[in-house]
Amino acid sequence: MSAHEEVLALLLEVIKNNTSSNDSTVPKDPEEIPVGVSNRHAHLSQSDVDKLFGTGYQLTKSKDLSQPGQYACKETLILCGPKGSIEKVRILGPVRRSTQVEVLASDSYKLGVHPEVRLSGDLEGTDGITLVGPRGASMMSKGLIIAKRHIHMHCKEAKAFGVSDGQVVAVEVCGNRGGVYNHVEIRATENSAIEFHVDMEEANAMGINGFSKVKIKK
Repeated sequence: MSAHEEVLALLLEVIKNNTSSNDSTVPKDPEEIPVGVSNRHAHLSQSDVDKLFGTGYQLTKSKDLSQPGQYACKETLILCGPKGSIEKVRILGPVRRSTQVEVLASDSYKLGVHPEVRLSGDLEGTDGITLVGPRGASMMSKGLIIAKRHIHMHCKEAKAFGVSDGQVVAVEVCGNRGGVYNHVEIRATENSAIEFHVDMEEANAMGINGFSKVKIKK
């Protein structure tokens, strides 16, 4: 082996050792929580699926989402408000008991609506909106919301973090545009995967995305 080859082999060995060493000596922070960022979307009841796509229509799964059993569908719809409309709004499955549409705060200006900030499923007293699909339309009497930021987690994870279902916490974000999200509600169930959920506008405000990590502020 020439002197050049010996030096090259030595360099490769050093790089290999440093890589394996870094992988094993830098632990993951157990307090870090992954981030999920959502765009506007709709959850439909089967009754509204029938109205928009035809009687007995079954939504088509496109890809699984982070929460067990939840998925994005290939189908989209149009939201129609008093002042305007938004096309290609993604539908998420599976179907629900009640239809719910989650929009961004800025969407309210284009649509001419006044959605409240609510947790998913908390629909009493909310405004409605008109949904349009390829086979028909549905006029919702309620169910239009801006999603309240929240953290999904398993009950065991909630215990480990020292929090409980329904508790309101603050979430800290690091980085150049970091800060603190207040009024974040814990949603702990036996069938949840840990993830901090915000919409695109909230995420952009602090420069985070689906690869970011956050912490519950102590």
